[in-house]
Amino acid sequence: MQCFIYKSLFKNELYLYLDKKDDFSNLPEPLLKSMGRLEFVMELEITPTRKLAKEDAKKVLASLKEQGFFVQMPPKILPNSIMKKNSKLH
Repeated sequence: MQCFIYKSLFKNELYLYLDKKDDFSNLPEPLLKSMGRLEFVMELEITPTRKLAKEDAKKVLASLKEQGFFVQMPPKILPNSIMKKNSKLH
């Protein structure tokens, strides 16, 4: 399945996958507003076996087929991982 990926210019590492280029009509208005301005990143062919950097391809495909979009959220930073990074600075 062909998909079109956009990144949020408002929230770092927040991506939106669409089944149709520049067609935001399936997104709930509050979700679209919360993402801020979006910038087109790339067009990508996704198959169930395709390896994606941060998401499961089957999950993305299912969402695209059911809703017409998929939102890739930024990774959560756990306080413990922050403490480990900061301890290396001292």
